[in-house]
Formats: sequence, structure tokens, C-alpha cells
Amino acid sequence: MFERTGPRVLAALLAAGVSTAAFAQQAAQQVTAPPPATTAIPAPQPGQTPVPVPVAPVQAPLPDLTPDQADQVRRLIVQGRIAQGLRYSTAEAEVLPADPQGLVRAALDYARAIHIGRLDTADFQEDWALRPAAWDPLPGFTQAVAGNRIPAWFAGLTPQYEGYDNLRKGLARYRRVEAAGGWSTIAAGPDMALGASGARVAALRARLAVEDGEVVATGDKFDAALKEAVVRAQRRYGLPPTGVVSTGTLAALNVPVSSRVRQIMANMERWRWMPKEMPVDRIQVNIAAAQVAVFEGDKPVMSMRGATGKPGGGETPMLASSIHSVVLNPPWNVPAGIAQRELFPKGSAYLARNGFKVIGTGAARRLQQQPSHSALGKYKFDFANPFAVYLHDTPGKGIFSSYDRLASHGCIRLERPGDLARLLLDGSTEWTPEAIDAALAKGETKRADLPKDVAVYLLYWTAYASQSGTMNFRGDPYGWDKTLATKIESRSAAQALAAR
Repeated sequence: MFERTGPRVLAALLAAGVSTAAFAQQAAQQVTAPPPATTAIPAPQPGQTPVPVPVAPVQAPLPDLTPDQADQVRRLIVQGRIAQGLRYSTAEAEVLPADPQGLVRAALDYARAIHIGRLDTADFQEDWALRPAAWDPLPGFTQAVAGNRIPAWFAGLTPQYEGYDNLRKGLARYRRVEAAGGWSTIAAGPDMALGASGARVAALRARLAVEDGEVVATGDKFDAALKEAVVRAQRRYGLPPTGVVSTGTLAALNVPVSSRVRQIMANMERWRWMPKEMPVDRIQVNIAAAQVAVFEGDKPVMSMRGATGKPGGGETPMLASSIHSVVLNPPWNVPAGIAQRELFPKGSAYLARNGFKVIGTGAARRLQQQPSHSALGKYKFDFANPFAVYLHDTPGKGIFSSYDRLASHGCIRLERPGDLARLLLDGSTEWTPEAIDAALAKGETKRADLPKDVAVYLLYWTAYASQSGTMNFRGDPYGWDKTLATKIESRSAAQALAAR
């Protein structure tokens, strides 16, 4: 299993990278993310004056465009920047250079934006470790001009994943909703449930009908059909599917469409950081939704709930790596910061009672929790990364019944680690299911090397579309959508100033 060959990945990533309709339905039945954030990504200020398209300097001879090619390039940039989520709305003016060489530079800048994103290396946070490779568009553009195939070249630059294309389509739909006036805010009040009636129920119907074609938009009765519509909405927003409109559901429904547009754009940008092809066998973690999916042959074969890093210091980083081994009965080597802040202050009696061993003395002392008590449970999945994070088991299974599972110090706790270990070790002559069970029973720490390394991706998806095209949104627990929007705006403004 886990051969590293196969066709170009075209699978959509849903909450944790789901690609098939059946798996999408399963994922929808296991809604796992915390309530969406109600704060909006900053919008452009009213009356903002148009700025030129940022143009990066190019230190090489530029190709000459024919008049027809110049017109073609202008149309592609203007239309593409809207369709690909590089510009907030069609109402914003687009100013392109009039001189041919300036237009070529604008085309190269646009090519970079749709292929590897708009951030410079310095713009990436340390924990945004999933980053695009450096890329020079000039050779390809020069060949496209010479071969008179500019549209085809640009079309091949966007991420060739169904997940990205579904977001592009979703962006167009939500922009149409915004252009039509968006949706009205539902007034605060008591919870709305089956049997309720009145003006707030009427407002609820009208609001749900904007995103859900099955909803009858008129009427003020909360009937069984409306309850089912509420459940569908709660699943789209990663909320408990109770059918009752309480505070969390109301907050999600009242997020303005302009914020949803920006949320889609932020996720499209992250798609541009992805490798242009992914291994067909891989593990994907959606940090924001705390969901894990396993793929074989580019098809999902396993999914489970996870618990990811808590906001405010425990964020799980975005990264790509490869799992090389499973540690059975792992001890927990406690990070120094956690030991100093959370454990040493509890005293020696607490440490002894919970299986902690103090190693070293003075400022160099550290803690190790023994396998019999380990917070890592029975399994730890190791992969190289600079953050010392990994996937692991946990004795605290109660977290997986919660909808808010951003609770770790950065690692990913797994709902079904034993199943994952057996799947990854399938094919090992040494680590058969019987050998795994025997090692676990003895309680000794053993490292089981995988027959082949398996790719793992830690990703941050807060907006994605199912194969039916329905948009799903999650919260922005780390505020990374807003941070990304701010960085893009700052970078674009600086480039525009430099181009004047």
C-alpha cells in the first residue's frame, strides 16, 4: 500500500481533504468545528481611490506583444483578478499600464499571484510553514507569447485541484448574493425552535433561503421543514445540528456576505501555497475543523475527529512532512515551557502521582511522563518538523464528543489512533497486528518503522465546497484569515506605490 505514483490530484479537500461524494456525506454527518467567528475581515474603505495593478520589476528581456496579444492580456488580467479572488469586487477600478513593457510586467505579476500567491517570503508567519516554491513566470510567458497560446498558459497556472475550482465557483455565487443586497441580520431574541412563529421566524426563513434552495422564503411558522433547513445550515457552519436557532447559530447566520467573500478569497490564497501535485497516499489534517482524513490511491479510506491546537499560544502550524514511524507506548517528553508554566508549579506529589519523572537539576531540569501515564496514550506518529508537533493518542477521549476541539498545545490528538497505526504498518513483516498488540500489552516503548513513509499535511481550511457545490464555512479560530488579508493588502499597497 501507499505507493507514491498516480494521476494528478484533482480531489476536493473538504473539512479535512475529502474528495468523494460518499465521504463528503460522511464528513457532513460528523460536523466537528467550533462556531464561526463573527468578526469580519476588514473591507476596503468607502470612496477608496483606484490603485494601479502592482507590478514587480523584472531583470530580464521581456517579450514583445502584438496589439491583439496586448488586448488579450488586458482582458485576461481584468477578468482573472475578479474570478480568481485577487480583487475584492467588480466595482473596484482596474488600472493597467499603457506601455507594452509595463503590461508585460503586470502580466507576470498576475501570473505569480495566481500560481504561488501574493505574499513575499517575509510575509509568512513562522507557523505558516506550508509555503510555495520560488517560481519565475518569465520563461513560460515568453514561450506562450511566441506560441500564441497565452490564455491556455494562464489557465494552467491556477491550482489544478477540484477544491480550488469549487471555491472559485463559490466565490462567484457569493459575489452575486452580495450584489443583490446580501442578507439581512436576524434580530437577537429567544431561541427559535419547532413551533415558534413571528417576525424573527420570517426573517430566519428569508435568510436561510439565500443559501438553501429548498427553503420556502415566505412564512412565519417554524415547521418541520424549517427545522431540517436549520440543521443543514448548522452542518454547513460546523455547528451542533440541533435544529434550534440559539446564540451560536444566530451568530453564524448573521456574519455578512462580504465576510464570507473574503473568507473564500483567503482560502483560495492558501491553495496557491499547496504543492502542484500531492502524493496519492497521504494524511490530511484540517486544523480549523479538527478533522483528519486518510487517502489511499487519492481516495479517502478513513476519517476521524481530531483535537488541534488552542488559540492564543498553542496553534497547530501549517506544514507538510512525512510520517516515518509509530512509537508504541510513548513517554511524553514535556516541552520546557509547558513544564515550567503548568506542571512544576503543581508540586512534586502531583508529578509523582501522574507518572512524571524529573530529569536533570536546576535550570536544565525537564519532565518526562512515563508510558503508563503518558498524555500521548498508546501511539505517537512521528514526522520531521521544526515545531516538535506530531499526531498521537490521548487518554482523554471525551474531547472527541465536543464540537470545539481546539484544545491541544499544538499536536494533533486522534480519535482512532489504533486504526491508523494498523493501516500505516500494513505490509510490515515485523509489525503485524499481533506484534503491535503484544508490544502494547507489555507496556514497553517500541518504535515501529513504517514500510514506506507517508505524506502528512497540516492545513487550515475555513471555507470549502462539497462536490454538490454547497459552500461550507468554519470559524477562523487563529485569526489567520484576517491576518492573511491584512498582509496581502499591505503587500499590494507597497507594490503599487513602488510601481508609480
